[in-house]
Amino acid sequence: MKVVHINTYDGNGGAGRAVLRLNKALIDSGVQSSVLCLYRFNPLSNVKTAYTTLPGKIKAVFNIFAERFLISPFLKNNEVPFSLQRFGFSVADDPLVIEADVVHLHWVNHGFLAGPELKALARIKKKIVWTLHDANPVTGGCHVRYECENHRFSCGNCPVLKNPGPGDLSHRTWKIKKEAYNELDLTFVAPSKWMKQSAENGSLSEGKQVVTIFNSLEMDLFKPLDKAECRKELGLDPGKQIILAGFMPSKFSRHKGLPELIEAIRKLSAIKSLDPARIEIVFFGSQGTEFTESLPVKFRFTGTISNDLLLAKYYNAADVFLMSSLEESMGYTALESLACGTPVVAFDTSGVKDVVQHEINGYMAELYNTDQLASGIEWVLNHSHPAALSQNSRNWAHDNFNPQLVARQHLTLYHSL
Repeated sequence: MKVVHINTYDGNGGAGRAVLRLNKALIDSGVQSSVLCLYRFNPLSNVKTAYTTLPGKIKAVFNIFAERFLISPFLKNNEVPFSLQRFGFSVADDPLVIEADVVHLHWVNHGFLAGPELKALARIKKKIVWTLHDANPVTGGCHVRYECENHRFSCGNCPVLKNPGPGDLSHRTWKIKKEAYNELDLTFVAPSKWMKQSAENGSLSEGKQVVTIFNSLEMDLFKPLDKAECRKELGLDPGKQIILAGFMPSKFSRHKGLPELIEAIRKLSAIKSLDPARIEIVFFGSQGTEFTESLPVKFRFTGTISNDLLLAKYYNAADVFLMSSLEESMGYTALESLACGTPVVAFDTSGVKDVVQHEINGYMAELYNTDQLASGIEWVLNHSHPAALSQNSRNWAHDNFNPQLVARQHLTLYHSL
């Protein structure tokens, strides 16, 4: 069995990390698995690039910037990620693709595989598997749908575009995708039950198989560690109640729910059973003091954490992880936290439903209800059996998302094709 995974970047972002994790799990299971990307950030990685010459690299970089910036004039705002999908880079003649039994697509936007490049894959008669790391493969351009149901038909009248209409950019993109998909021997993989249902309801997946296989996580890296030691190493007060949260103030990341996260934290001070003086918020990711200046509790920023071992120590140092995303294909940060034994408070939405179990390994609040989100934090911080809550978190993550299990499920799918 030879498998090639195709992703725009080599380990950058949630999809990129998921690709590398799956690739390693398959290799460990005896599969000849490799990764092919459009652009490689890590020159020391064993990921192969689609380009082999300097002109090819220039084209790849041009495609990335063209896709990222030429879409802006078409959008009402930048709160919903949307791809133009007019620039591409063919991989149909790449030796890894030619030799593969299965071509496994992942996140292929930013100028990698557009309609013509997908049709080129169809011509070489390969079995194609496509993991839905977001909604884009089954929409006319958006990566996050929210409540929009236009993907069930043929897109068009897109609420994201400045000039929506029956034949707008989203419909034209849908039509290009539909023509390509009709020629592909294509199976979709959804990393959550919610994403599976979302895909099956879409017109672009009509006639295609959609299966659910969770993403995997390195359970030997993201694991419970000594909380006191982690806090000492990270310079965190051992007497504080630590809340860990991701921080993404980018205008492209509205679906991460930053305003809801900040509002929930502000409401903590109204909960009588909590002492605001004992609480500290640790944010990883970006920084943005304009959002946090009026917070009633102490907070700090770590910046971006690129070292997974360091990230695992922060999860272990925390008492609770707060995830306020409004839509996720699965929710990797929640899974990482659970694997470290740290319960999660999140909105009861989308793919997060498969990761967090209400009042078992965390707390699920009604979507947009920041009062419930704050109550969930209080529920975890004042839990009568925190050790049991921590053990539930670890057990659920290990039993459902370990690499060996996920590799076996993918192998079963590959062989069935």
